[in-house]
Amino acid sequence: MITDQAKILIVEDENIVAKDIFNRLAGLGYSAIAIAATGNEALEKAILDKPDIILMDIMLSRGDYDGIETVQELADKADIPVIYLTAYADEASLIRSKTTRPYGYLLKPFQTKELQISIEIALNKHKMEKKRKSSRKLLSTVMKYVKDVIETSSKKVGA
Repeated sequence: MITDQAKILIVEDENIVAKDIFNRLAGLGYSAIAIAATGNEALEKAILDKPDIILMDIMLSRGDYDGIETVQELADKADIPVIYLTAYADEASLIRSKTTRPYGYLLKPFQTKELQISIEIALNKHKMEKKRKSSRKLLSTVMKYVKDVIETSSKKVGA
């Protein structure tokens, strides 16, 4: 099941790998809207194109930021779920990546089905989190309104 033609930003500094991911996504029916090779380029494209999800290589060899630093920069500017892609399963990268609350972590090389499952889970999780935040905001507004009504009623009774 493909979630409403999700728009995906691919951030990968190896051109052959990026094209392969692009082609796999097309084959799955997703819309890969752009490929970025550096953290700065990824930030620009994420803000401009507003993807539904980002596939982020952790170890970007070009530019000022690696993938984790890019996601940290992006977190203040946009609410976009990220799935990390990496050929390195070292403990330090895993620990650093956890601080950005990724929606997935795929080790290269990965199967197309693993990519699809990771994307679908991440999109669904993000959708549920947005609904939860919206519900909390609504509940908070209702509780504030009820509190105001009670305070107003108490003042009238005491007057």
